This record gives sequence, structure tokens and C-alpha cells, in this order.
Amino acid sequence: MAKRPAGAGTPASSALAEAGIPFTLHPYEHDPAAPSYGLEAADALGVEPDRVFKTLLADTELGIVVGVVPVTGMLDLKALASAVGAKRATMADPAVAERRTGYVVGGISPIGQKTRHVTVVDETAQLFDTVFVSGGRRGLDLEIAPADLLVVTGAAYAPIAR
Repeated sequence: MAKRPAGAGTPASSALAEAGIPFTLHPYEHDPAAPSYGLEAADALGVEPDRVFKTLLADTELGIVVGVVPVTGMLDLKALASAVGAKRATMADPAVAERRTGYVVGGISPIGQKTRHVTVVDETAQLFDTVFVSGGRRGLDLEIAPADLLVVTGAAYAPIAR
């Protein structure tokens, strides 16, 4: 794994390389008209959609938290709040998400964010040897073992998707 195409370096791939965590970058041609970034990635890469995870930010009384869920489902805000010990969670404003992560919406990676956040990965990630998450820009996913995703983000598993 750990091979990067020229010019594909992002904070996510740099963080993984620095940590010595194996990963594979998967660039694809992004279509700005695609209705779902995650389903577009699954289709473009020929990957089972349940293995492709999206990164969403939520606002809680404890601060911004990150939920990583399959692109085939939705983030259960109540379950995310419970998983982090908060009373409730609401979706973070996209501009706040971009500012806090350093990534653009549709390319937000759970790895290498500008500000480190409490992160929860949906427990279904454990069903796969590897999962796909944004590599830090639209049209770039990275493939990583779920356990390594937890290590690099300091995340925990919880049932946060519906």
C-alpha cells in the first residue's frame, strides 16, 4: 500500500505516511454534477458502496465532533451524541466544517484535519478488511484498514449510522 500518485499529496496522505500506516490512494475523475460524492466514488472505483464512508461534522455542547458512516446510510445524530457523551448533536454548518478541517465539503477526510476532533466511526467498518474514506479532496479516496483508521484519528467504534 502506501504508494502515492505524483501530485496527490494531501494532509490525509501525509499524516498516514508520517505515522507509517499502510494505505492506498485511489484517484478518480470527479463529476461536479454527481448527486452524492460517496456513491460517485464507489461507482468510479468499482467498490461495494457499504465499504465507502463519508465524514460528517456535528455540533454538540462539547464542541465539534466527527462521524464517519457508510455512504449508503445517514448519520444518526442522536446516536453520535450518545457515543460522545453529549445531550444532542446537530449538523455543523458546512463553512464551519471546512474551516475546522481544512478540507472542502465533498472532500473532507477524517484524517489530517486542521483541528483534531473527537471522532466516531460506525461499527460496520469492522465488517471489512479495508474501507474507503475521502483522501482530502474531491476525486480522491484512500483505502485503509478500519483499525488503522481508528489509530490515526483516535476514534472509537459505535453504531452511529441508520
